[in-house]
Amino acid sequence: MNKFSAWLRTSLLRLRALFNNRKLDEEFDQEIRSHLALLEQENIRRGMSPEEAHYAALRSFGGVTQVKESNRQQRAFRQVEVLLQDLRYALRMMRKNPGFMAVAVLTLALGIGANTAIFSVVEGVVLAPLPYSDPERLVFVFENNLKLKHIIFTSYPDFLDWQRNARSFQQMAAFDFTSVDLTSPGTAEHLDSKEISAGFFSTLGVKLTLGHEFSPDENKPGGSPLAVISDHLWRDRFGASPEALGKSVTLNGIGYTVVGVLPPGFYFWTPADVYVPLGQGDPVLNDRITHKFTCIARLKTGVNLGQAQAEMTTIQQNITQLYPDLDRGLGADVLPLKQMIVGDARGTLFLLLGAVGIVLLIACANVANLLLARSAARRHEFAIRSALGASRRRIARQLMTESVLLSLVGGGLGLALAKWGLKAVLAAVPGGMPRSENVGLNIYVLVFAFGISTAVGILFGLAPALKSSRVDVQDSLKQGNRVSSGGHRRTRGGLVIVQMALTLVLLAGAGLLFQTIRHLWEVNPGFSVQHVITFKVGLSASANHTPSTMRAAYQQLLDRIRQVPGVEAADLTTLVPLSNADNALPFWVGSPPASIAEAPRTTIYSTGPDYLKTMGIPLLRGRFFTADDTIRSNPVVVIDDVLARTYFPGRDPLGQTVTFIHVGPYRVVGVVGHVRHYDLGDSRTYAPNQAYSAFYQISDQWLPVMHESTTVVLRTPLDMAAILPTIKAAVYGTGSDQPVYDMHTMRETISESMSSQRFPMILLGTFAGLALLLAFVGIYGVISYLTTERVHEIGIRMALGAEKWDVLRMILGQGLRLALPGIAIGTGAALILGQLLSSFSHLLYGVRPRDPLTLIGVSLILLSAALLACYIPARRAAGVDPMVALHHE
Repeated sequence: MNKFSAWLRTSLLRLRALFNNRKLDEEFDQEIRSHLALLEQENIRRGMSPEEAHYAALRSFGGVTQVKESNRQQRAFRQVEVLLQDLRYALRMMRKNPGFMAVAVLTLALGIGANTAIFSVVEGVVLAPLPYSDPERLVFVFENNLKLKHIIFTSYPDFLDWQRNARSFQQMAAFDFTSVDLTSPGTAEHLDSKEISAGFFSTLGVKLTLGHEFSPDENKPGGSPLAVISDHLWRDRFGASPEALGKSVTLNGIGYTVVGVLPPGFYFWTPADVYVPLGQGDPVLNDRITHKFTCIARLKTGVNLGQAQAEMTTIQQNITQLYPDLDRGLGADVLPLKQMIVGDARGTLFLLLGAVGIVLLIACANVANLLLARSAARRHEFAIRSALGASRRRIARQLMTESVLLSLVGGGLGLALAKWGLKAVLAAVPGGMPRSENVGLNIYVLVFAFGISTAVGILFGLAPALKSSRVDVQDSLKQGNRVSSGGHRRTRGGLVIVQMALTLVLLAGAGLLFQTIRHLWEVNPGFSVQHVITFKVGLSASANHTPSTMRAAYQQLLDRIRQVPGVEAADLTTLVPLSNADNALPFWVGSPPASIAEAPRTTIYSTGPDYLKTMGIPLLRGRFFTADDTIRSNPVVVIDDVLARTYFPGRDPLGQTVTFIHVGPYRVVGVVGHVRHYDLGDSRTYAPNQAYSAFYQISDQWLPVMHESTTVVLRTPLDMAAILPTIKAAVYGTGSDQPVYDMHTMRETISESMSSQRFPMILLGTFAGLALLLAFVGIYGVISYLTTERVHEIGIRMALGAEKWDVLRMILGQGLRLALPGIAIGTGAALILGQLLSSFSHLLYGVRPRDPLTLIGVSLILLSAALLACYIPARRAAGVDPMVALHHE
């Protein structure tokens, strides 16, 4: 205890001493003066004069300054004391040079702020763990069409076989994306929903706020309609009352009993407000052909992904042996949940993080150039400090402290810019960006901002610190305050070359993506883009009872919409091109394949007779549907020209038979033009062609299932905002409980289909513009500084007869000697970036990764910016008075 008390007392005294350095220095000074006084008195007694006694005492004592410094070195917390001393000096230097500080801080704030904003997106989307219990053990289990090389969802019977036989998983569950029309309690509203199997939430490790999830008995055909609702819906429609359990919500005209409420903020892959049992009445529950369900599973403790994959491969092979005509050609894939949810966004975001990192490097080069210029002006100061005993390490440490402090101030401002910039980034984020709701400034982002600010301070301060610490003391003292850059010139020129090269890389990347967007807009999608509006309508509860009443309700709805002034044509479709919807079905011509899984796929549109007229799709041969193509007539199909060429080569497809799974043979009555369905680049090969079936020939079994995807398309020259109130009035005329939702123009749909290219193009373009601005400032600063150094030389040249054009050409040439090597190096790096962009299959279209026009264009832009930056100081130099220049020092 006594030892601890003594240690504590000593530590407190040392800590107190840290904040009383001035008092300690004064006390030590007094001791030295007392000691010197005693020595002087002793020397006087020996017969010396007072002056001789004073100098003899000093010689005997030794260097006073060195003794003081030695004393300071012996103190506790000396390193902290030195750091505080350096910080105080750095603050004084920043106050002394407000212009320099403002430029440097703003430059760093732009670079650090942009990096922080993009990192916050990367952290929220890619790095942050999923908000579930032990998320690293959660996986998706998909089926894989081995012949078509495409991951697909699973059939419900296959899922049940997996659930019974798999031993690698603690739990498995299935779900399907759906939507519902809620009509009570409250006003009618369309909601996203999911059908889920028993154990869905426990598989994720999520506990409900109220109630319970569905049991296996409740997830069977004939079970009572039950629902688990979101926290948002619970608060909105039930006022967050615990009595909501047992109450009813009307979904698609059917009353569902609320049995559970989810915790606030629960989100799985896509938003949903309602969850209903999957196994109660879906018409494909016993169908091993239809693959529409997604399987999630939780690995058992100690089981890795490879073991689970091996087991699922074996199980799927056993299923194939039992059902060779249905499952032959199918495999099973076990993939991490997070990997599948994040998808292609991971690569795109890391690419953007690398791009914004380049902007930060350019900013660092700029600030390093500023520091080199300032350190050249401080050579006399460093020489005096060296002459007084300061070591190179001490000078370098002081400069590093100044640069890190400067960077931290820039980082603080950059954090504020990042908060503002993050809103702009999120506004540019495509609607399909996963986990975007998780993006924000949190503790990890703050730590990143602090870490990158410190690292950047060290990075851009390193070169000036090393250069300045190697100052020639005698030479600098002789020159006095005259500035001589000497070796700094090569370093600053090298930094400008690096800036130019990195800027060219960003400009080239942005140029390639801009070319992609331009080419995509020039693509003929196969339909008319202008004046087409799409929207969905939730049918009245009274229309949902039977298929016949649904058909009548749709017909009445269309009749009222067609009577709206300004509507030129309108009809129904179950798919809208480029809307990210999918309905690829197996089909065959002639005899059926040995296995349904190995059959080709085509995208099926179920439409009304006026669909072609509304969409502007050309009819190439035969006819389209008429009012006579109903459930009572023979089924007919219209195919696109790609399917006609592929499966009816050299013969007339009209009158031929195409057989579709579930619904049987259809007679071909027409051929229409091909439509770009999945993307404008037509990159998907899984279902590369299309076929059209008559909407009013959809069977009674499938019509209720197709309702949620049924869309109204109409053609009108009026703006959507102008016609929307009239359209809603027409819809509500057939039922006030019919919500109108998901309203878009086809031009908006096409624009949204390009979001995966447009998002990186916008950000890369922004970063490239920022880099170009920084490079402009950088080369301007260097050329301006070098021109100032050559004023005397310019005066001599002009006195000897040089013209203004000669001076202008000399300065511009100096700038070109920096710009051209940077452009050359940047061109080589841009070629590498082009190859990297081409590795992302969704990023480039219609442009080669090494497109020469793009490289030439961005090189000219960068060269023009460099010449403009050089022209300003060159013009100033050409206008100098020779007499003034000759007297310049």
